[in-house]
Amino acid sequence: MLYYVLFIILAYLLGSIPSGLIVGKVFYQTDIREHGSGNLGATNTFRVLGKKAGIAVTISDVLKGTFSIALPFFFSPIEVNLLVIGVFSVIGHMYPIFAGFKGGKAVATSGGLVLGLSPLLFFIILATFFVLLYTTKYVSLSSIVTSFIAVMTSLVMSRFDLLILTAVLLTFIVYRHIPNIKRIINKTEPKITWM
Repeated sequence: MLYYVLFIILAYLLGSIPSGLIVGKVFYQTDIREHGSGNLGATNTFRVLGKKAGIAVTISDVLKGTFSIALPFFFSPIEVNLLVIGVFSVIGHMYPIFAGFKGGKAVATSGGLVLGLSPLLFFIILATFFVLLYTTKYVSLSSIVTSFIAVMTSLVMSRFDLLILTAVLLTFIVYRHIPNIKRIINKTEPKITWM
């Protein structure tokens, strides 16, 4: 139990690292929370700071998820449930203690969890996301649909551990995108211009 508590705390703190805020302030002297959607995630970073910053934040946010489930391999003498630990890195990303509990929308860090558990599923959803993004120009819609496809793919793969994980992550992602869903319905959701 002690190991679970330790890794849950570490995963949450790792997820709480506000990549968008750090990149914006250190390299661009800009607080992205004061621009665009005000969100700390990669999408707003692309919108406010451009491609290079957006790519850097995306990679950082993905790695937060991957590293969180790698921690037990290096520091735990017993086997622990990686899904439980990994989910807390996503919670940290959404509600970061280092940024007033206002963070990203769970997409990139969720992808990092999937990468650590199943690279095959990760590359399937990565390809799906970019096809959807290229055709729709909506990051939010592409994220939601890709998350749903991740659940269905996990079922087809008979990976019930991934099925549980992707179902939880889908719930997070849909919840965090409720304002975006409303804007899509009202046709006021902004489209990307960099692809």
